Amino acid sequence: MISLHQTSSAIGFLGVVVIVFGVANALCRFARSELQSVQGVDVAEARQRLRQLLGYHLLLGLEFLIAADIVDTLMKPTPQDLLVLGAIIVIRTVISFSLNAELKSVQHRRVSTS
Repeated sequence: MISLHQTSSAIGFLGVVVIVFGVANALCRFARSELQSVQGVDVAEARQRLRQLLGYHLLLGLEFLIAADIVDTLMKPTPQDLLVLGAIIVIRTVISFSLNAELKSVQHRRVSTS
């Protein structure tokens, strides 16, 4: 049981690290593109790539967090825990689906304009 809890914690921590890394990377890219925008450079393409990169990290981090919740529930599968897990998975899946749809539309627009 202790090893499952440690595994769950490690997977959850990895998900948070992925999200924090993505946000930090996106903030750096955002600052750089805004500085270029002030200088008169067209940054529309850079902003689209920034959104896509941030969305990718958010999706990946959410997948790790869902996996951690599943492992957590394996340790204590009461009906209430299963309901909570189901609700968490539904919410995170809807968020993942929305982000994935947004990323695909952005990618489709990039391909069609090239």
